[in-house]
Amino acid sequence: MSLIRVPLFVLAFAPALALAAQDPALARLSLAQAQQLQQQGKLSSETLAGYYLAQITALDKQGPALHAVTDINPAALTQAKALDAERRAGKIRGPLHGIPVVLKANIATADQMPTTAGALVLKDFKTSVDAQLVSQLRAAGAVILGKTNLSEWANFRGEGSASGWSALGGQTKNPYVLSQSPCGSSSGSGVAVAADLTLLAVGTETDGSITCPAAINNVVGIKPTHGAVSGHGIIPIASSQDIAGPMTRNVADAAALLQVIATPEAQQRYGDLNAAVGRQPVKQVVPTVVLVRHYDKDFPAIAKMLDQLKQHLTALGVSVKERQSWQLPDQVYQDEFNVLVYEYKRDLNQWLQDFNAPPAAKDINSIIKFNRQQGKTALAFFGQQYLEQAQAIDLVKQQADYQQARQRSAQQAAALLDEDLVDGALVIVPATGPAWAIDHIKGDQYNFGSASAAAISGYPSLTLPAGFDGHLPLGVSIIGKPWQEARIIGLAHALEQQRGPVAEPTYRSSL
Repeated sequence: MSLIRVPLFVLAFAPALALAAQDPALARLSLAQAQQLQQQGKLSSETLAGYYLAQITALDKQGPALHAVTDINPAALTQAKALDAERRAGKIRGPLHGIPVVLKANIATADQMPTTAGALVLKDFKTSVDAQLVSQLRAAGAVILGKTNLSEWANFRGEGSASGWSALGGQTKNPYVLSQSPCGSSSGSGVAVAADLTLLAVGTETDGSITCPAAINNVVGIKPTHGAVSGHGIIPIASSQDIAGPMTRNVADAAALLQVIATPEAQQRYGDLNAAVGRQPVKQVVPTVVLVRHYDKDFPAIAKMLDQLKQHLTALGVSVKERQSWQLPDQVYQDEFNVLVYEYKRDLNQWLQDFNAPPAAKDINSIIKFNRQQGKTALAFFGQQYLEQAQAIDLVKQQADYQQARQRSAQQAAALLDEDLVDGALVIVPATGPAWAIDHIKGDQYNFGSASAAAISGYPSLTLPAGFDGHLPLGVSIIGKPWQEARIIGLAHALEQQRGPVAEPTYRSSL
């Protein structure tokens, strides 16, 4: 099993990359710091890309062997040099000019990197078209550094999966405690940012796939308003909930990345997200926060985290209301699953056709047959029940039931949030509990997740590092009404300043 492809050009530049990795001035740079160094002529894009390539070699392939990065762009240094030449000529494309970014491996790129969703059936599959968000990143001057591992098929292959594992990428590890889950499905993107393998990353979410890995790996993740980022070119689960979003080490960087990858229509609605960072006073933008204390009793570390967060909010002049119970009806989850399985058949089959997937992956039925023929090589650790359930769907006969389930679940998810999102209030809820142990026999042992309400309703949320349970990071999600990303970003940045710097990964082998 190949866990990372290191092209020959990386080996050829090995001495230079080693020097870059030894420069402490480049460690854990923010976007603002990188921009300033570039403007001052103290840092080139080529050097910065080289630093991250060296970091990937040292930490992802060797050392703790994080398995966060599946593919390196062999043209990354060439692209970086070309962007350096543009800068010298006075052409600056914007805030991301010359800045490295990694993409989840379900995002199509028209280059030498495959687009695989981590699945064996798509090994080495290259697309001829960029996803829309990739075209926007290239136009903004970003350097596409590589692709990141994920829970295979964005964690929608079968029951009993372990987050962060795919047939092509192996098991991504949590950089804080290597034995614990990195959560998924955007596990590689979260870990790559946390471990300083990149400056910026893009993840995708259907329900919790940005939120959970952001919290568990101590990084910032934004799950935007549904439709705010184009889904074109992203291997889908379900178009009614799928959305791509930023994963970064701080709020300002996430805002800058979202500003670039948002659709033109979303950009018009947002205005300047960068200006939302540091907008004061916060209490005029967000007068009230509803703080969800539903999980305090079972998780003392979360209760302590929320006590501290309440102090920070009060110091900012924000009024805090506390909510003790916060839960969706059980029927919502069954409706959601029925919607996802229905749309999976419809949307994945269409994507495979539109992007000319290989014959073995021309549709879901072909994928199921391929996996059965390959046996444990393709189906290690768990099965493909979700693919099989999707294949069994009759898109015509079950359309009415699907539409009813979609409408019912979306209304109930929105209703839970709308109870509190009144008079300018935002909701803050713990994102998930501490990371559980990686287990390839029993699969994920989730404690809880709070992403579903925003995921199903399409409301935006930002996940922010906010505390620890022992050695394991904890995070909170800030949720608002559709298109309120600027207000959410403003509050998150203010809380980030109150909180101070987060602890860096320690790469402990176990608890």
